[in-house]
Amino acid sequence: MPEISINIGGRSFAVSCQPGEEPYLQAAAKMLDTEATVILGQIGRMAPERMLLMAGLMLADKTAGLEEDLGRAEETLRARDRSLADAEDRLERRARRIAELEEAPPPDPEQVSVAVVPSAITDSLAELAARAEALALEFEDAPES
Repeated sequence: MPEISINIGGRSFAVSCQPGEEPYLQAAAKMLDTEATVILGQIGRMAPERMLLMAGLMLADKTAGLEEDLGRAEETLRARDRSLADAEDRLERRARRIAELEEAPPPDPEQVSVAVVPSAITDSLAELAARAEALALEFEDAPES
């Protein structure tokens, strides 16, 4: 089992790990060292146990915040997945309806009735229009009194 030396808060610690885990342990030690450095900068010198406890608590607090963010992001993703599934269902139903309409025979033509004005009435209307025109011309040509 390999043993590596890690530095946290200006102190060196010898730690054993499984073969191949060295990079992960170094990365974890670096995160812990970052938090310990902040604590030591604010408080000053303290016992290694207390420094490690405080740094661990700060990392745990950050982890809890990230887990909450992850939970919200996962819920948003699930909601979007549901919305997408609903949209896909609606699209599929509409595609089936379009296919049904395209395969259906065309509707029978409708018979439309159009009213026909008898020719006697159209002749009478034309005669009335001509008389109205003649009266209008007479009125325009009449001298003013």
